[in-house]
Amino acid sequence: MIRSGGCACGAIRYRVTEDPFIVHVCHCRDCQRHTGSAFVINLWIERRFVETEPAPTQYFRLTAGTGKPHDIYYCEHCGTRLWSRYHASFAGTILLRAGTLDEPASVTPEVHIFTRDKLPWVALPEGVPAFAGMYRLNDVWSAAMKERLKRNSALEA
Repeated sequence: MIRSGGCACGAIRYRVTEDPFIVHVCHCRDCQRHTGSAFVINLWIERRFVETEPAPTQYFRLTAGTGKPHDIYYCEHCGTRLWSRYHASFAGTILLRAGTLDEPASVTPEVHIFTRDKLPWVALPEGVPAFAGMYRLNDVWSAAMKERLKRNSALEA
């Protein structure tokens, strides 16, 4: 399914040309601070499947909870944060903010992570896997998604 989205002012538009590996809801304190919200919903996907136009994104670098760099990409005009690149993650992948999609309801969270930092008033849905921290890919991802990650990460090497 092709999805589209962009920043609040419209200077940056993007098209997502492939389904994500997975859709996370992250409750970690870093995501709470970066978004000013209780959590963030991210589509984990290869950067090459997110086509941007016309304005280039800017980024700032923070240190993630892993101690490795975390780049947050945003619109220089309105400041909308569009996606992140975690250097502790797989090469060539990003975490695209679901809230920047034109139709954010087109994705459904498949897993909740870092629930140890979840705010007490947030209720997790029944039947959706939840982890106190990060999960192991082998415990959650389908064989097809693991193979796709392996295949596409090799393209980035």
